[in-house]
Amino acid sequence: MEDRDERLLARFGYAQELRRRLGAFSSFAIGFSVISVLTGVTSTFGDALAAGGPAGLGLGWPLVSAGTLVVALAMAELASAFPTAGALYHWSALLGGPLWGWATAMLNLAGQIAIVAAVDLAGAQAVTQIFGWPDGAAFGVFAGMLLVHGALNAFSVRLVAWLNDASATVHVVGVVVLAGLLLAGGRAHGAGFLASGAPSATGFVTSLVLGVWTFTGFDAAAHVSEETHDPARRAPFGIVSSVATSAAAGFALVAALVLAVRTPALVAGKPDAALVVMRDALGERAGRAAMGLAAVAMWFAGLSSVTSASRMLFAFARDGGVPMANLLRRVHPRTRTPIVATAACVVAPGLLVAATSRASASVFLAVAALATIALYASYGLPIALGVAARRSGRWRHHGPWSFGRAGVPLAVLAVAWTAFVFVVCTLANDLAMRLFAGLLVLLAALWVAVVRREFRGPRVDLAHFERAE
Repeated sequence: MEDRDERLLARFGYAQELRRRLGAFSSFAIGFSVISVLTGVTSTFGDALAAGGPAGLGLGWPLVSAGTLVVALAMAELASAFPTAGALYHWSALLGGPLWGWATAMLNLAGQIAIVAAVDLAGAQAVTQIFGWPDGAAFGVFAGMLLVHGALNAFSVRLVAWLNDASATVHVVGVVVLAGLLLAGGRAHGAGFLASGAPSATGFVTSLVLGVWTFTGFDAAAHVSEETHDPARRAPFGIVSSVATSAAAGFALVAALVLAVRTPALVAGKPDAALVVMRDALGERAGRAAMGLAAVAMWFAGLSSVTSASRMLFAFARDGGVPMANLLRRVHPRTRTPIVATAACVVAPGLLVAATSRASASVFLAVAALATIALYASYGLPIALGVAARRSGRWRHHGPWSFGRAGVPLAVLAVAWTAFVFVVCTLANDLAMRLFAGLLVLLAALWVAVVRREFRGPRVDLAHFERAE
């Protein structure tokens, strides 16, 4: 199997540099860990409750789950056909050309950096809430978490793979324990409360930020394709299974928290709303312990996020897509890890948080919304380009995960959902959309002024890849 995987990678023009250690469960685990329902639900619960009330959560989560699953299925088809570490970058470059590949890569990198920042900041804020430390202490905890995640990713593929597998277990156990405790001993309402509140249309859409922010980063399974055995089958499985499992686990947690809220108006909009609900429902000590379990899950999610971001940066640098590419593409001869790319994926999130903390009183929501917008833009572009390539007849050969004629309407629905995500994030935090608009202007200027003359994209084009089938 190893030889077959290396031959498949060689068709894209690349030698096997990273070490293949990941199986089907590890592929699922990294996507599931980055999604991290414990992180997304507990960190944005108060904002979503304030915007949409119980109905915004009880009805909103299933809606977001369905839309995200459509996107995951469309991405799985692309991951099966083009299983590389560059993932979305390669998909867009092969299907649409260097411009679209470069744009997708830059958007995905921006989203990856923002999601590392948002996840680790959420974890740091959870720690300060649990121990009652001042708000400013969160930034010190955040910096420490980043450093640990970077060191682990840089020096041990085996350990990170084991931790990612353990992370999936922690997340599942955490959701089961929290939801079980809240439903068994802390429930204050009947099931009908999940559809109560009658929010306005704008409020309901705004409350969906909890779901769309949570369902980010499931492209991680594709980014570790070059470290996965049989990636044409296992990477798409990791994408779809991580979203489907998160949908079920997340609804259990959302429902348990909503049904445990005694007085919604008292916790709505609070950054520590989830902790307050658990403390009221379970008691002070048990509530803090439950939040501590969520904080551990956030730590694991941050570790997986750094893994995904560093592999994306490594693959893009391999084709000369970023400054200092020769340095960023280096793989350590012993550990077989992209150490410099990993370091960059630790420093950049720290700088992002430092910058946005001065521009917004709600730094976490701004960073989370930026991560969501940029990532979904990078999801939608290759899916749309795949539709165009199919209709023109340029893309005919697909991987083991193929939906045949159903692939085009599925992809169109996926692109429509990504556009809707932009609306949700704009309503939730207009600073994030302003940052994203500025990012687009900057990228356009860079392409016109410099990149278009120097960047050639992947080693092979789609026509060469099709002939090699």
